[in-house]
Formats: sequence, structure tokens, C-alpha cells
Amino acid sequence: MKDNQLIYGIRAVLEAISANQPINKIFIQKGLKGDLFKELESTIRKSGLSASYVPIEKLNRITRNNHQGVVAQISPVQFQDFETMVEKILSEEKMPFFLLLDQVSDVRNFGAIIRTAECCGVNGIIVPKNGSAPITDDTVKTSAGAAFNVPIAKVDHLKDALFYLQSSGISITAATEKAENDIYSIAFDQPTAIIMGSEEKGISPSILGMVDHQAKLPLLGKIGSLNVSVACGVFLYEVVRQRQG
Repeated sequence: MKDNQLIYGIRAVLEAISANQPINKIFIQKGLKGDLFKELESTIRKSGLSASYVPIEKLNRITRNNHQGVVAQISPVQFQDFETMVEKILSEEKMPFFLLLDQVSDVRNFGAIIRTAECCGVNGIIVPKNGSAPITDDTVKTSAGAAFNVPIAKVDHLKDALFYLQSSGISITAATEKAENDIYSIAFDQPTAIIMGSEEKGISPSILGMVDHQAKLPLLGKIGSLNVSVACGVFLYEVVRQRQG
């Protein structure tokens, strides 16, 4: 991690949270005590931020500065407020196009997905606060800078985001190999959101139970799955193909 992406010290991290800085993750030294530390823990919980308790040796590797037992990693990209982002897109676009990612945790896959999403005209990307890949320098590099062009929102729970989108007239299609129908049987000539899951776990069953459509990609070879960024590209470009046809 680069020092210009780090905030260190309990008070400095508290101030960063208060100022709504785009924090990817907070690293806290194991065994830390004191009233100020308790205030930090409480603030992290209320803010829904991700925190890890680590040995002091890891913090010393992250930064040579006086970290006082706490280091926060700052995202190079400012995240959007979910509802504000959605309402703005709905007011500006006749055929809004969203992408949701359920537990996609690899930063390079995330970057590649953002790049493809930007090329396909996706209006907004939605990810959960917990379990999602952070936006790092590697993410931005892999996205070829597209991370600065596509609005990205973090939400506490994807279920709430799905409900909000559906109540706003957005049809949700989940990419899953468990589907009976393939992607080419789904009509995308309507306000649409595509949801992709992680390569390891796919989309969680509770999310699959909420979507409007489930679709799979036909796989004609011996390998049973595609890299998530490649699969995402196929799904997004099918939306583009239908809308341009």
C-alpha cells in the first residue's frame, strides 16, 4: 500500500470516518485498549465499515509512520450514495442499466468488470460493503481508468438494493449456472440490472430467490465455468446487442 492511500492513528481515522472519506478497510492492532479505541470501535460499527484485527508486525509492514495501532486504507475512488445515484440515473436515462456484484472479492477481476461495464454503457455499479473487493491502485489500473467514469455505490445489504431497484421498475437478471434458461432467452429491452456472483460461491441463494430472471451461459467445452469478469462481459454485451438490434 502507498502511504498516500493510508490514514494512521486513532484520532485521524475517527476524523476520516466523520468526514465520510471513502475507506476500504481499517486495520487494528490486536489487544488495543483504552477509551479512544472503544470510541473507534463503536464508530466503525455504526458506519458499517470493514475492520480487521492484526498483529502489530503487519501494521509495521503497511506503514513506517507512527500508526498508534490503527491504519485505514483509503479508496482512490469516491463512492456514491446508493439512493441518490439510482434516482439520478432514473431521471436521466430512458433505459437504465445497472450491475450488481455479490461477493466478487478479487481486485483485478473487479477492475476488469468495471472496464467492461464502462464500455457497455452501464450507468451504475452496486456492491456490498462487506465481502466485496476494495478499489485499490490495482483495481484502477486494471479498469484502465474506468473506475473514475462509472458511478459505484456500496450498500449494507444487496437485498435492500434489489428491493429498491425492483420497486423502481428495474428488472433483475442473475447470472447463475443453476438456471434453466440461457442468457439469450431473456429480453433486455427494458430497464435492467445484471447481478454477478463470485467464482467460488456464485450468487447467494437468498439473492437468487429475489430476482426476476435467472440465466446461464452455454458452455460447450469440458471446463464448467468462466472467469467472472469474462462471464460478466458476455452478459453485459448481450444487453448491448439486444438494445442495438
